[in-house]
Amino acid sequence: MKMPDNTIKAVKDYFKSELISFYDEAEIIAMYYVLMQHYFQLSKSQLVLSDKKRLSESDLLKIIYAVKDLKKNKPLAYILGEWEFFGLPFKVNEHTLIPRPETEELVQLILDENQGEINLLDIGAGTGCIPISLKKQMKNWKVSGLDISNEALDIAQYNAHLNDVEVTFFQYDILQNRNAHLDVKLDVIVSNPPYIPEADKDQMNTNVLNYEPHLALFVANNKPLLFYDVISEFAINNLNKGGKLYFEIHEKYGKEVVDILVQKGFENVKLMKDINEKDRIVKAVLN
Repeated sequence: MKMPDNTIKAVKDYFKSELISFYDEAEIIAMYYVLMQHYFQLSKSQLVLSDKKRLSESDLLKIIYAVKDLKKNKPLAYILGEWEFFGLPFKVNEHTLIPRPETEELVQLILDENQGEINLLDIGAGTGCIPISLKKQMKNWKVSGLDISNEALDIAQYNAHLNDVEVTFFQYDILQNRNAHLDVKLDVIVSNPPYIPEADKDQMNTNVLNYEPHLALFVANNKPLLFYDVISEFAINNLNKGGKLYFEIHEKYGKEVVDILVQKGFENVKLMKDINEKDRIVKAVLN
């Protein structure tokens, strides 16, 4: 299809016709509404009521460039440069994973199960979506996050400022510090660590494989539970008695993660399903 004329109706038709061989129609329409809201602050209802409204040439180019990127399977979040999580905006780039809805369930679980003054650490903070979302809801919590990637930490710091919360972020290699003792004991440790075996790469969508940071996704085939083992050791050294450990997990390794925690002496170890009925969260208490 040729470059559209500049009416909103023509832009929508162009968007659909160019992408229909790459995505299903419902996904195309959903992406169209997200783009139009992001670029032009036009809601779905406004778009429906003003399909004869005209976009400027520069605005039209934004849509054309977005279509080109979508044809390359570039995730919409990276095209926009931001994504919503737990009702908050988060800047994202190639150094950070895109926040997922499943992780929102982990955040809500932590909020539901913890009251009072809490000292919480997120291991593998990425965009900072977990600690920032928690701090936004619980002003009296002391919240921090660590990551091995300085580039990811720059994004996390930006996102804390963007959402007007105070979260302490610091660079830390958890694999090299499993036996470390922090200066202050923690009440909660949470982590959504790398858990996809390298062998699973050929089963993954190209929009994830080609764009999202492999450092935050993959582990060696012979060590799929590496981070759960290391972080649980770290938690033993740094949680208060009665402190809680929360993991987001690979759906295939729920029983194995539970076994690790039980063997290390954690109590009340529970495997939980997400909204899609997949084993996705493991929680435990240190006694």
